[in-house]
Amino acid sequence: MSLTNSQYDEIIRDYNRVGLMNKREQNERIAIVYEKVPRIKEINDEISSLSLETTKKLLSQFSGNNSDSMNEFKSKINDLKNEKAFLLKSHGFSSNYMDMHYHCMDCQDTGYINNTKCHCFIKAEISILYKQSNLGEILKTHNFDLFNIDLFDDNTVDSATGKTPKQNMINALNISHNYIDNFGQEDAKFKNLLFFGKTGVGKTFLTYCIAKELIEKCASVVYLSSISLFDILSDATFDKSDIEAKNKETQLYNCDLLIIDDLGTELSNSFTNSAFFNLINERLIKNKSIIISTNLDFSELMERYSERIASRLTRDYTFLKIYGEDLRHRIKLA
Repeated sequence: MSLTNSQYDEIIRDYNRVGLMNKREQNERIAIVYEKVPRIKEINDEISSLSLETTKKLLSQFSGNNSDSMNEFKSKINDLKNEKAFLLKSHGFSSNYMDMHYHCMDCQDTGYINNTKCHCFIKAEISILYKQSNLGEILKTHNFDLFNIDLFDDNTVDSATGKTPKQNMINALNISHNYIDNFGQEDAKFKNLLFFGKTGVGKTFLTYCIAKELIEKCASVVYLSSISLFDILSDATFDKSDIEAKNKETQLYNCDLLIIDDLGTELSNSFTNSAFFNLINERLIKNKSIIISTNLDFSELMERYSERIASRLTRDYTFLKIYGEDLRHRIKLA
């Protein structure tokens, strides 16, 4: 999905605005040169007139050899250009001062190179996707490059899994990278992830890491706490005049990846259960991915949510238990 039509149009409007600004600035530079060196305007006028005359002459000569006319034209044009270059340099102007100046020379501020998005367009696209994700600046400090696996205990073995917290996190990291590498593919092994465990064991940090990697691949990611998620769904349902809430609700259903943090902290009632089921069910139908993090364990999830929701989660989500000490204490001690 990546950009919506309105987001794409926003980028194109920026390119159009930059193009108009480039042209205006070029005209201003040309006016400065003409005022300081009037002869250069005469040269440009002569080049235009000469080009037009030569074109007419060539078109009128359907037979015979036109090489003499072309050679004469090239010689005159070359002399005029040399004179122009000399005048510009002698009056302190660079050789390209009167040319159009572009922010991106590769696409000349059009956003495309041979019908392919330029790197500057992709950069603008990613910028919008970061803004949409609700993560903003936090991904600069919460990403795989700054993930310190050595913070996890490698001595205490969990009786249920037979792994230390460090070994368990290494497994979660491998699954996360697999998830990223195969994101959006029909045969992807991991479509939806559910991280569960106590507070401070690294669940949220891991979702940040995944979000950053996918945004950099131009996937549209929306990150919300469960409280914010259900506030949006409630506003969109009960206040039909709230256009902003309706737009946000549309993003929840259509973004490439929806990340729900702290599931279970919202006020649970018949509405939240129904809205949650509709959301995860609709996204499953659309083959859209969800990542959930929660402090609730498996049995608590099954008790809190309806049987329909429990069925969807157990059938369509990969559960990953994250355990160990509260990393916030370990970071302070480090």
